[in-house]
Amino acid sequence: MKRTTLGLSIIALSAALTAGSAIAGGGPRGQQPMAPVTPTLDDAEAAALLFMREEEKLARDVYTMMDDAWNAALFVNIATSEQRHMDSVKRLLDRYALPDPALEDAVGYFSDASLQALYDELLSRGEGSYLDALQVGGLIEEVDIEDLADAIAATDNTDLRTLYDNLMRGSRNHLRAFAAEIERMGVPYEAQHLEQADVDAIIDSPMERGGSNGGQNGQGGNSGGGKGGRR
Repeated sequence: MKRTTLGLSIIALSAALTAGSAIAGGGPRGQQPMAPVTPTLDDAEAAALLFMREEEKLARDVYTMMDDAWNAALFVNIATSEQRHMDSVKRLLDRYALPDPALEDAVGYFSDASLQALYDELLSRGEGSYLDALQVGGLIEEVDIEDLADAIAATDNTDLRTLYDNLMRGSRNHLRAFAAEIERMGVPYEAQHLEQADVDAIIDSPMERGGSNGGQNGQGGNSGGGKGGRR
């Protein structure tokens, strides 16, 4: 499957935050110290952040539906984590006065047409079997990892880099959890989007902690059938 890219049309960007007004009080020789200025985002950074909001929503929505289909605690746990990721992105959208593309938060609805098509495809694939659903989860996380790496490389904004680093840590944990459940079923996990060596390096390393609840994101790795997951 071709990589989902961040180079999509920009969604009605609003103006970024402007400089704060002067703070009353005396600086040297009566100069007025200025409030810190929130850096603005360029169009590419804003588009990436907007896209990331719905990409995290896609993961949450697919995992929610996979839990409905297969009654597996692993999907519940990771869907909950994806909601936290969505919330983290929303905080930065608010900080930079950007419109929320996921304002209509119904499961399975996306303002971005490419994400809508991808959601429909993944949902159909994941309904085939429990193993198919787990493979869909692995694919989503591999694509997320690459998209996040691209977004990090394309910005020097500290807010964005911190957010994306945390989201990527979570995605690596999610990939470890899906791969562990697939291998528990006796099927070796094979890379679906990233290079096999890169995937092996991730799944052969331990769960990560810190950041956006990174240590908890994939801790359900042994809980795929915790609610009676069907095969």
